[in-house]
Amino acid sequence: MAELTLFADYYQVHVFDDGSQADFSDAWTDQALADHVAVSQDAVAIGTVVNVDVAVIVEVLEGPPTDDSADFDHVTEASIRCSSGRLVVMGCTDYAPDARRFPVPAGWLRLRFSQSNLDRAHEAGIDSDDDPETMERLRLQLWPAAEAAAVISKRWRPPS
Repeated sequence: MAELTLFADYYQVHVFDDGSQADFSDAWTDQALADHVAVSQDAVAIGTVVNVDVAVIVEVLEGPPTDDSADFDHVTEASIRCSSGRLVVMGCTDYAPDARRFPVPAGWLRLRFSQSNLDRAHEAGIDSDDDPETMERLRLQLWPAAEAAAVISKRWRPPS
């Protein structure tokens, strides 16, 4: 398990195969924004609630984790192909050569990302990363699995 703090510039955190040339410029449809996810074959862009630093935990697992979605505000799963066996996790505009890389089994992986503290982060906005109590949190869990469509198992909606 690794803990990171990433700048979610443009409200995004990217997860991709080392060497991916994915381009998300056309992937952020209205539906993708609502779902907090844009998917390419070898890359996934995670939509965040804030445009500042977010806390990220990365876990590489041998198999699917238990369902603990009740502990989170928004939970999504998507498939990602990682041919290189090295997965990059970074903020949208971070410098890719300096980004953290994680060894993973080469081939198809399932990525579950679970977001929490979204109401507080949304309310605090640009100041959300000033205090751990208001910081948005992401947990990324990856394990080997066959390719499958993205699924939103729990959806967060901004408070009215």
